[in-house]
Amino acid sequence: MTNNLVIILHVIIAVALIVIVLLQSGKSFGLSGSIAGGAETFFGKNKGRTIDAILGKLTTVFAVIFLITSIVLVFI
Repeated sequence: MTNNLVIILHVIIAVALIVIVLLQSGKSFGLSGSIAGGAETFFGKNKGRTIDAILGKLTTVFAVIFLITSIVLVFI
C-alpha cells in the first residue's frame, strides 16, 4: 500500500517538475536578456516577486521532494 502511494506521489511530482521547468523563460529571453539583462537584475526592485523567481523557487522545492521520493523508493 505505501509502495503504491509513494510511486503515485513520485509520478505526480515528476510531472509537476517537468511542467514548472517548461514554464520558465530562458535566460536570454528577448532583447532585454541580451542588451539590458545585467542592469535589470542589478537594479530591479522586485526580483523575488517575479513569476520567474517564483518558478525558480518552486523548481527547487519540487526537485528536493523528487529526490526524497526517489531515495524512499530505493529503500522500499
